[in-house]
Amino acid sequence: MTTAPLHQTAPLHQTAGPYPGEAPAERRPGFLRAPFAAATYREIGFVLTGLPVAIAAFTVAVTLFCTGLGLLVTALGLPVLALLLVQARGFGALERHRARVLLGTPVAAPAPVLAKRPGFWGTVTARLADGAGWRAVLYQVLMFPWAVLSFVVTVTFLVTGWVVALYPLYHWVFARYTDWPGYRVYDFTTGAGRHHELYITTPAQIAGTCALGILLVLLTPLLVRGLTGVNRLAVRGLLGGR
Repeated sequence: MTTAPLHQTAPLHQTAGPYPGEAPAERRPGFLRAPFAAATYREIGFVLTGLPVAIAAFTVAVTLFCTGLGLLVTALGLPVLALLLVQARGFGALERHRARVLLGTPVAAPAPVLAKRPGFWGTVTARLADGAGWRAVLYQVLMFPWAVLSFVVTVTFLVTGWVVALYPLYHWVFARYTDWPGYRVYDFTTGAGRHHELYITTPAQIAGTCALGILLVLLTPLLVRGLTGVNRLAVRGLLGGR
């Protein structure tokens, strides 16, 4: 007596990634582990490296676009605009690579440009009709101010959080090497002659300062995650294949 083979199914814990054959995305670290997790610092690395990339991309895009428009009165403007789209695809490939490596967001590349007519002008006209190239140009322009904002906010929260959280470790420096009894929050005299000052000196003040810093450290990964979420949407929407 023989029995029919049972239908084998994949284990429930195995889930497919965003693309066939790709490993599932890594689980996000918990709230308390996030400030020390590698995923958080990859996202921070994306933001920090994104500023110089955005500056270069924006500068090249605006320069070529303005030059191409200025030369449209002659035939030279069209090749310049075609070059604009070529470089936009190049920067788009770089952004997809950064999003895949640092954000864990793989995005399929758009289809290559195929010229319908042979020759130089056939290539130029094919480039000018490249929708993916124009979307990449739009990405270069729109994401430049976002890259500046993300860089400033990330660096401010990251540095401030750790500096404030670690204040108890270097509190003694102010009394020993300066004339301050502790960190000076403010020290001023009003026009009426009243003097106001606040130095962080008491154990309660030091503990409160440290607690505030720890809170900033814990919130920074959430903030960076939100900032890079906009980048994820932009890369998928403007640089992905359709």
